[in-house]
Amino acid sequence: MVKRKNLRLRGKIKLSEYFQTFKKDEPVAVKREISVASYFPKRLQGRTGNVIGKRGGSYLIKMKDQNMEKEFLIEPVHLKKIKNIVSK
Repeated sequence: MVKRKNLRLRGKIKLSEYFQTFKKDEPVAVKREISVASYFPKRLQGRTGNVIGKRGGSYLIKMKDQNMEKEFLIEPVHLKKIKNIVSK
Protein backbone atom coordinates (compact mmCIF):
# COMPACT_ATOMS: atom_id res chain seq x y z
CA MET A 1 0.00 0.00 0.00
CA VAL A 2 1.27 3.44 -0.90
CA LYS A 3 2.05 5.58 2.13
CA ARG A 4 3.20 8.71 0.32
CA LYS A 5 2.33 10.64 -2.79
CA ASN A 6 4.69 12.08 -5.33
CA LEU A 7 6.04 15.44 -4.15
CA ARG A 8 4.17 17.41 -6.85
CA LEU A 9 0.87 15.67 -6.11
CA ARG A 10 1.02 15.89 -2.33
CA GLY A 11 -2.09 17.45 -0.79
CA LYS A 12 -3.91 17.68 -4.10
CA ILE A 13 -7.25 16.05 -4.80
CA LYS A 14 -8.76 15.61 -8.24
CA LEU A 15 -12.15 17.29 -8.13
CA SER A 16 -13.51 14.89 -10.73
CA GLU A 17 -12.84 12.01 -8.31
CA TYR A 18 -14.27 13.94 -5.37
CA PHE A 19 -17.59 14.65 -7.09
CA GLN A 20 -18.00 11.41 -9.07
CA THR A 21 -21.39 9.68 -8.94
CA PHE A 22 -22.33 6.02 -8.88
CA LYS A 23 -25.55 4.18 -9.68
CA LYS A 24 -27.16 1.47 -7.59
CA ASP A 25 -25.62 -2.03 -8.04
CA GLU A 26 -22.59 -0.58 -9.82
CA PRO A 27 -19.32 -2.44 -9.07
CA VAL A 28 -16.61 -0.34 -7.42
CA ALA A 29 -13.13 -0.86 -6.00
CA VAL A 30 -11.80 0.79 -2.86
CA LYS A 31 -8.79 2.95 -3.68
CA ARG A 32 -7.72 4.92 -0.61
CA GLU A 33 -6.89 8.58 -1.29
CA ILE A 34 -4.04 9.46 1.03
CA SER A 35 -4.67 13.24 1.02
CA VAL A 36 -8.15 12.79 2.55
CA ALA A 37 -8.75 11.26 5.97
CA SER A 38 -10.55 7.94 5.62
CA TYR A 39 -12.86 6.56 8.26
CA PHE A 40 -12.99 2.97 7.06
CA PRO A 41 -10.62 0.07 7.81
CA LYS A 42 -7.33 0.11 5.88
CA ARG A 43 -7.70 -3.61 5.14
CA LEU A 44 -10.40 -2.71 2.60
CA GLN A 45 -7.79 -1.18 0.26
CA GLY A 46 -8.10 -2.90 -3.14
CA ARG A 47 -11.31 -4.81 -2.39
CA THR A 48 -14.38 -4.67 -4.58
CA GLY A 49 -18.07 -4.39 -3.84
CA ASN A 50 -21.38 -3.05 -5.10
CA VAL A 51 -23.07 0.28 -4.41
CA ILE A 52 -26.26 -0.16 -2.38
CA GLY A 53 -27.24 3.47 -1.98
CA LYS A 54 -26.16 6.93 -0.93
CA ARG A 55 -26.15 8.62 2.48
CA GLY A 56 -25.35 12.30 2.36
CA GLY A 57 -22.15 12.69 0.34
CA SER A 58 -20.96 9.11 0.91
CA TYR A 59 -21.94 5.80 -0.67
CA LEU A 60 -23.04 2.62 1.05
CA ILE A 61 -20.92 -0.24 -0.32
CA LYS A 62 -21.69 -3.92 0.22
CA MET A 63 -18.60 -6.14 0.21
CA LYS A 64 -17.19 -9.24 1.83
CA ASP A 65 -14.97 -8.76 4.87
CA GLN A 66 -13.41 -12.14 5.61
CA ASN A 67 -16.41 -14.49 5.15
CA MET A 68 -19.18 -12.09 6.14
CA GLU A 69 -20.96 -9.61 3.88
CA LYS A 70 -20.81 -6.14 5.40
CA GLU A 71 -21.87 -2.63 4.46
CA PHE A 72 -19.38 0.25 4.59
CA LEU A 73 -19.98 3.98 4.23
CA ILE A 74 -17.22 5.36 1.98
CA GLU A 75 -16.68 8.77 0.37
CA PRO A 76 -16.52 8.86 -3.45
CA VAL A 77 -12.87 10.04 -3.37
CA HIS A 78 -11.89 6.56 -2.19
CA LEU A 79 -13.88 4.67 -4.84
CA LYS A 80 -13.13 3.70 -8.44
CA LYS A 81 -15.56 2.41 -11.05
CA ILE A 82 -15.01 -1.10 -12.41
CA LYS A 83 -16.00 -2.19 -15.88
CA ASN A 84 -18.12 -5.32 -15.95
CA ILE A 85 -16.58 -7.98 -18.17
CA VAL A 86 -19.25 -10.23 -19.63
CA SER A 87 -17.99 -13.70 -20.47
CA LYS A 88 -19.63 -15.76 -23.20
